[in-house]
Amino acid sequence: MRRILTTLMILLVVIVAGLSALVLLVNPNDFRDYMVRQVADRSGYQLKLEGPLRWHVWPQLSILSGRMTLTEPGAASPLVKADNMRLDVALFPLLSHQLQVTQVMLKGAVIELTPQTEAVKDAKAPLAPRENTLPQAPEDRGWSYDVSRLQVMDSVLVFQRAGTEQITVRDIALRMDQNQHHQATVEFSGRINRDQRDLTLAFSADVNAGDYPHQLTANFNKLSWQLQGADLPPQGISGQGTLQAQWLEEQKKLSLNQLQLTANDSSLSGSSSVLLADKPVWQFDLQSDKLNLDNLLVQANPADNSSVSQQGQSQMRQQAPVIAEGSSLPDYSTLRGYSADIQLKAQQVLWRGMSFSGVDIQANNDYGLLTLSRVQGKLADGTMSLPGVLDARGATPVCQFSPELNNIQIATLLKAFNYSISLSGKLSLNGEFSGEKIDAESFRHSWQGQARLDLKDSRTEGLNFQQLVQQAVERSTNVKAKENYDSATRLDNFTADMTLDHGQMTLSEMLGSSPVMALDGQGTLDLVQQQGDMRFNVRVLDGWQGDSKLIEALKTTAIPLRVYGKWSELNYSLQVDQALRKQLQNQARDRLKAWADKNQNSQSGKDAKKLLDKL
Repeated sequence: MRRILTTLMILLVVIVAGLSALVLLVNPNDFRDYMVRQVADRSGYQLKLEGPLRWHVWPQLSILSGRMTLTEPGAASPLVKADNMRLDVALFPLLSHQLQVTQVMLKGAVIELTPQTEAVKDAKAPLAPRENTLPQAPEDRGWSYDVSRLQVMDSVLVFQRAGTEQITVRDIALRMDQNQHHQATVEFSGRINRDQRDLTLAFSADVNAGDYPHQLTANFNKLSWQLQGADLPPQGISGQGTLQAQWLEEQKKLSLNQLQLTANDSSLSGSSSVLLADKPVWQFDLQSDKLNLDNLLVQANPADNSSVSQQGQSQMRQQAPVIAEGSSLPDYSTLRGYSADIQLKAQQVLWRGMSFSGVDIQANNDYGLLTLSRVQGKLADGTMSLPGVLDARGATPVCQFSPELNNIQIATLLKAFNYSISLSGKLSLNGEFSGEKIDAESFRHSWQGQARLDLKDSRTEGLNFQQLVQQAVERSTNVKAKENYDSATRLDNFTADMTLDHGQMTLSEMLGSSPVMALDGQGTLDLVQQQGDMRFNVRVLDGWQGDSKLIEALKTTAIPLRVYGKWSELNYSLQVDQALRKQLQNQARDRLKAWADKNQNSQSGKDAKKLLDKL
């Protein structure tokens, strides 16, 4: 044991002595000009090192520098600035006074990808042909990064394209290992804070830079993120995924293939690409097994004019981002900055508590003119289609939609948008609507349009029109009504023409029928104040007991019924006496007319005829 310890101590002394001699014999500042020339020859970048270089021998033989900058040719500002740089070097090449860097480590670096840090090309430099089919020589492939390992810690990345807002990535931790074929393994983590939202991003990827800068491919085998902050669900949005990315320098095209992403309990797959021209051109072809928008978006629930919260408004909601005055942009103005073709197919979409299936969306944005040529899906046993156009090219956006609903349960829609109307039935609708902003609140206040409604098997809770009429008739006549304990109005069919104008919905040409009742009428609904004034003419066809002649008369007599007030506190008024009095007057007139016609040659018949003419 003593011999082993002695041997180890001798080896340690030899190593320490060798490193000490190396540090004394080799001055790291001798490599300063060499490093600057190598960087310039390989990339054209200008490397600047401030302060003296010094050795660091434990745990890895390294050269430490002070502040460093790396600048592209002709750029106004450095691309990379760092307070400290460490170069891990191989020991044995130093014995022959050669520098072999195995790892570059930057700490506290600031990396700026902005117009100010971009290279400025020499106007006198010759231009290469756009299409060259000849094989490239190695020196024509552009610079390559030959260091086998790069590490960046506690750094910041600033990214900005011309005319766009600046994006800052903080707390960067980057590690890259590369082989001689420029195939690298990259691990990255960072954090983006913007508009009171915080995005934490981390990934590991296999990168092939063998043909960089002409082409760069990456296989992201592990990708995770978490987004929290203002105007987001309380739990935030987090997910994981995998994808393959490819960058083509000549085309300025980024392609994302084999996308497999999750966000909370939603999933997304497919592919996308973008051409980074002055105005980007996007392509999306996406599929989803499940999109839970209720778990990804914060829905605004309106309150009525008395500031009483509606259903679902008890959930806490974070404040929207505070935007500096004067920096706000018109609604949908970002659509002007790019074009896009979008195709999305989802097996299930959850939105406002509604579960859609077989959703198929096809859209095209032509620099501010968004055309939704196909937006359709199934809701329970019904189908829904919402094609439309959003024109955001002017100062004020204009939306136009042509909804088509077939057999959609209206109670589901009313509940989804927090309308306190106790109405159920299968709704079919065809219409044309227009407005300035696509959301439920704008639809209530400022949209306009018209549609044809057809409601099957409807049930309106709280008021039984048949019962109201029969009870009023019982109080005025000796006719009785069959017992009816149902508190709802039922109709097999109901149709109406609807007109919407800035929150005022007008229903005209209303017709409804069931085995026991028939009605017609018209009325208005105030979507903002959540109140209405509806006027019906109701004929009760069944449920009578008593005088058969009077019953027959009642079946043909339309009883005026007015329903008005707040939807949650409806009032009604019936004009039964006036209707019965009019009915009796008509019967008396008919009988008097028949008697006058029969006795038209007598004086009394002539007098009766004169009386009828006055009536």
